[in-house]
Amino acid sequence: MGQIPTKTLEDLEYPEVLRQYADFAITPLGKTACLGIVPEVDKELILDQLQAVSEFRASFDNENRIPNHGFESLTEVFALLKIENSVLEMHTFSNIAANTEITNTLLAFLKKFQTYYPTLYNRSEGLTIEKEIKSSVDSVIDRFGEVRDNASESLYSIRKKIQQLRGKISSSFNKALSQYQNADYLDDIRESIVDNRRVLAVKAMHRRKVKGTIMGSSKTGSIVFIEPETTHAQTQELQNLLFEEGEEIKKILSQLTDFFRPYLPYLELQQAFLLELDLIYAKARYAQEIKGLLPEMVMDSHEMDFKNAYHPLLLQAHKLEGKVTHPQDIRLDAAHRIIVISGPNAGGKSITLKTVGLLQLMLQSGMLIPVHERSKACLFDRILTDIGDNQSIENHLSTYSYRLKNMKYFLRKCDSNTLFLIDEFGTGSDPELGGALAEVILEDFYEREAYGLITTHYANLKVLATELPAMINANMQFDNRTLEPVFKLILGEAGSSFTFEVAQKNGLPFNLINRAKKKIERGKVRFDATIAKLQKERSQMQKTGQSLKEKESKAEQEGDRMAEMNAKLKTKLVSYQELFNHNQRMIVLGNKLNDVAERFFENNKKRPLISELLKLVESENAKRKRKTAALAKKEREEKKKLAEEVTKEIALVRKEKKKKAKKTPPQKPKPKLNVGDLVRMFDGRSIGSIDTIEKNKAIVNYGVFTTQVNLELLELVEAAKPAK
Repeated sequence: MGQIPTKTLEDLEYPEVLRQYADFAITPLGKTACLGIVPEVDKELILDQLQAVSEFRASFDNENRIPNHGFESLTEVFALLKIENSVLEMHTFSNIAANTEITNTLLAFLKKFQTYYPTLYNRSEGLTIEKEIKSSVDSVIDRFGEVRDNASESLYSIRKKIQQLRGKISSSFNKALSQYQNADYLDDIRESIVDNRRVLAVKAMHRRKVKGTIMGSSKTGSIVFIEPETTHAQTQELQNLLFEEGEEIKKILSQLTDFFRPYLPYLELQQAFLLELDLIYAKARYAQEIKGLLPEMVMDSHEMDFKNAYHPLLLQAHKLEGKVTHPQDIRLDAAHRIIVISGPNAGGKSITLKTVGLLQLMLQSGMLIPVHERSKACLFDRILTDIGDNQSIENHLSTYSYRLKNMKYFLRKCDSNTLFLIDEFGTGSDPELGGALAEVILEDFYEREAYGLITTHYANLKVLATELPAMINANMQFDNRTLEPVFKLILGEAGSSFTFEVAQKNGLPFNLINRAKKKIERGKVRFDATIAKLQKERSQMQKTGQSLKEKESKAEQEGDRMAEMNAKLKTKLVSYQELFNHNQRMIVLGNKLNDVAERFFENNKKRPLISELLKLVESENAKRKRKTAALAKKEREEKKKLAEEVTKEIALVRKEKKKKAKKTPPQKPKPKLNVGDLVRMFDGRSIGSIDTIEKNKAIVNYGVFTTQVNLELLELVEAAKPAK
């Protein structure tokens, strides 16, 4: 397997990415571990890390947020547990219990939401929910970090004696205080504290009249601090009990330490789990900051297709300064393994190289990258860079000598799993000689099937890129009117350096520029001018194309609006026509009823009236039946049309299923189909019921129509319920 050289990490400013990413870790141990992350070359390991970070990143945007994973480092504790008869400090046990409780919470959460976070769940393998640790600590140490009175019978007895003795000390001191206060031996302050003991503030002239031990005096000597005789004896006894208490606590902590020694492997695995979660969390938070995501990973070939790719460091710097960051589109694959980027200086060529390289390093370190969601990425065993001045003062090498030394290393390491990035390829020597040497080196990289990007001003390298099929020219677009870079990479054509145009824009005299043009070969000028002209034409075509797209979009929107309006008008016309026809029928019917009523009033005969009314009703019913028949006919035609379409769809599905059946054998035995089962075609959506089964064929009733289908092409949706 290959590896990523340290020089590559430095050239692409990878350590700065680590510093930004480490800021998001929530533990000191996690921050330190973040700074030590290096890119991997193991594809399975990288993909697993990326998937874990992507899952954690997704948890920020849903209701099932992963619980807190903050923990205290126990690295020093592990070393002590390995030493026989060592005793852990009291606060250490609280840290062990807290870490275990956090781990238990995380394990329960990941098990519950295993479907959402399968990769993170796999990180917890080997760990189980451990309840003994916390209960053991809680039985000895309380929530204030002190050993409980009932941690042992001896400790309980000692502390009970201490409590009683302190009561006696307080009582005897108060008695002496009252006695000598009444005798007027005490100063106004009456008492004080010396060496954590209560003492009487005795006037110096009466010090011999007070029985006790002198503990000190005031600065002026007017007050002498005396501990009463009875109190002094009781205090000495208290000191002995406190010593016994300390010894008993050491014994209890020693026993608790011995209890935890067998748990050492579990505690080490626990901390490794929590530390890895902190690293994954930091990567997810950094991805959230730079809008990073996991592109489609191409594992079986080298295909890189970064869309709207941002340089993360430049993105963060511009965000602080309020500047716009320009994304890039870069594609590398087997058809275009090497891209030769040309164009004027300050156009963004080097940034494009660094963007590709840094994003690749981040991916292989398990970090999500700021690209469009439809981007594709692959992995390389080796990434080589030659970016910047690289002058070696220590070895007294010139820039060109140092670069040749790098090329020697490249030639030794380059293969089909290598990505190389070279800035200003071939510079530092005579243009013709250096260009020729650069050309043969690039040809060697090409023959080794390596992948890479180079930037250059050499015309021979641009020509080489047009001659070799798996090599392509590209240029950084330049506004031909303002001569300002637009920071957009255009694949498929070489770029002009705009040498004379930029010189003219910067105010160099015309006569000097013309003299310079005369000093170089005419063919060179024509070649560069042709490239510049092509770039100008491409720029103009892009502007024209954009304008046409905008007009086309507006025309489509207007057409949709007109079609929608036309449909609404047609609907209104139909409804108005129906309303008009209905009103006309009502008027005719009303006139007929009016005539019948007039005749009835004239002759006052009911039988003719009823007869004529029945005729009118029969006439209206006949009209309605004719209308209903017309609608039924229309529905039958629509059903017939639908049946034909479904039959065509079934025929296509049958063909596809026959092809798939030949390619792949069935994975599992098919259930036996019976009459009445609900079924559907494989990959079909329509569901029907089986009416009959004859000779491996079924008559399927879809409601609107029935059709005959081979049983092999049907899948069971719901079995028929057995008759009661």
